[in-house]
Amino acid sequence: MAEEYHSKDFELEEVEEEIKNDPSLHYHLSPFSPPSSSSSSSSSSSSSSSEPWRSFHRRHSSGKFFKERRYLLKEFPELGACVDSAKVLEVGCGNGSTVLPILRANKDIVVYACDCSPEVLEIAKEMIDTTNSVSIKYRFHPFLLDVSLNAFPNWLFCINCQKTSLTKHVDFLSDFTRLNEPPLLRGSQCCIGGVDFITLIFTLSAVPFEKMSYVIEGCLSVLKPGCLLLFRDYGLYDMTMLRFPPEQRLGFREYMRSDGTLSYFFSLEIVRDLFLHAGFIELELEYCCVRLVNRRSGKKMQRIWVHGKFQKPTLE
Repeated sequence: MAEEYHSKDFELEEVEEEIKNDPSLHYHLSPFSPPSSSSSSSSSSSSSSSEPWRSFHRRHSSGKFFKERRYLLKEFPELGACVDSAKVLEVGCGNGSTVLPILRANKDIVVYACDCSPEVLEIAKEMIDTTNSVSIKYRFHPFLLDVSLNAFPNWLFCINCQKTSLTKHVDFLSDFTRLNEPPLLRGSQCCIGGVDFITLIFTLSAVPFEKMSYVIEGCLSVLKPGCLLLFRDYGLYDMTMLRFPPEQRLGFREYMRSDGTLSYFFSLEIVRDLFLHAGFIELELEYCCVRLVNRRSGKKMQRIWVHGKFQKPTLE
């Protein structure tokens, strides 16, 4: 891995100009008009958007499809610097490629991680268990949840504590074993009191566009006042967007892969609108434009991601 992390290898406008000059790519820029014969195709496909991901993870049960995302600690140094048993919620954790570097980098972090696939949660748990670190193992708490359909469980931040902004530190017993059960609370504790960080990494783009606001509002509800949501996802004109043929468009900047999984490509304006409308405060929002080179083929790849940091307002 490179010693330095580059995020400004080129400008987004350069790629947009290339698309405008290539007639074969113009459909990516044009408004989307769904076929008249299937005016509800987008909504019908979105209703079962999680099942293709469950199938995807069953096919890739080895857990080797996604590489460990060590670069995130450079993107979000707050995760490595926080102390006092900070609590992180990873939304859409997949096989643990985001969770593991966070747990390794900071012994004071506890991670709660959800995903819609029980198979991939087992893979993540197995990967964490193989680190041979008891500390890491007992700081990782996976649970089953489809965030596009269901609210976060009450044990993360119950309604009463949300109203009173209860943020006291809570300790947990270490025998959390079942994926769909809450951690054991001490005494009369009703919840863990909310989380200090939420990581939403390449998850929102896999959710149908019409359900994104619901997911973001749910994230706001379990985050402590004044704490951060860390966002990274596919950006407008990313290389993978330009590879989609016209027939795989589901909507404006929304596509469906051949296996049924969804992919949306964000502009800064859309991300800003989604998060501010949900009630977040924008701290950072920018495109990361990275030029990579395939070592085997020598082919240059232009990757475009959106990086964002958003804060939950503090109570007056």
